[in-house]
Amino acid sequence: MSMPAPWPYPRWIAHRGAGKLAPENTLAAFRLGAQHGYRMFECDVKLSHDGVPFLLHDTTLARTTNAARAWGAQAQPTAGAHAWGALAQLDAGAWHSRAFAGEPLPTLAAIAAYCLANGHLLNIEIKPTPGLEETTGRVVAEHAARLWQGQAVPPLLSSFSPQALEGARATAPHLPRALLLDTLWDGWRETAQALGCVAIVCNHALWDAALIAQVNALGMRTLSYTVNDEWAAQRLIALGTDGIITDRVDLFAPA
Repeated sequence: MSMPAPWPYPRWIAHRGAGKLAPENTLAAFRLGAQHGYRMFECDVKLSHDGVPFLLHDTTLARTTNAARAWGAQAQPTAGAHAWGALAQLDAGAWHSRAFAGEPLPTLAAIAAYCLANGHLLNIEIKPTPGLEETTGRVVAEHAARLWQGQAVPPLLSSFSPQALEGARATAPHLPRALLLDTLWDGWRETAQALGCVAIVCNHALWDAALIAQVNALGMRTLSYTVNDEWAAQRLIALGTDGIITDRVDLFAPA
């Protein structure tokens, strides 16, 4: 049995910046999450067609930008089919509320600059365009290694895609990695070990004392998504888990 290494990250992590209080995965969301006292954030990162890592959760632009209205028939089915110069012109805030109209999609570099300037920590979920898993892992890890070079606490790289994590491991093996799980699929333990993961990030309902013991015995930490109810948070704290990713930055004080 191996014991988990010292853990430099706080328990409370703001989902996509500020959960649902601001347009997800934007700088405005990060600023609002910080106003609520959060000092670690989770975000989703994928690649533009020309290889720029930027923040977006969905495969398409339809839900969280004005791409359909701005581009009409020129809007491609996947966000990653567009060059960054075009993506940078989109409105990623108006869909949420009028107060955030005009908020742009941020690059990973912009979010890194904000976090580093304010002493914030980051969990980067590698969210590849389908078919670009390994490439996305490599490019995101390369950028993260450069942007956080010399920092005491690097970003935590996570993904549901083992291929993306393998790309990250091959490119920047010193950056910590975490495997995301929505189910306990066959071989997840062996996969996490082979990838050198430091943590497992589960759908919070999957955790129980036995699973936590299994993961800790592998020398890995236990994190949960997306925890928005007080009863669920208290259950995870009582179980002794290490990290809670939440939308409810207005409900949970991250002290």
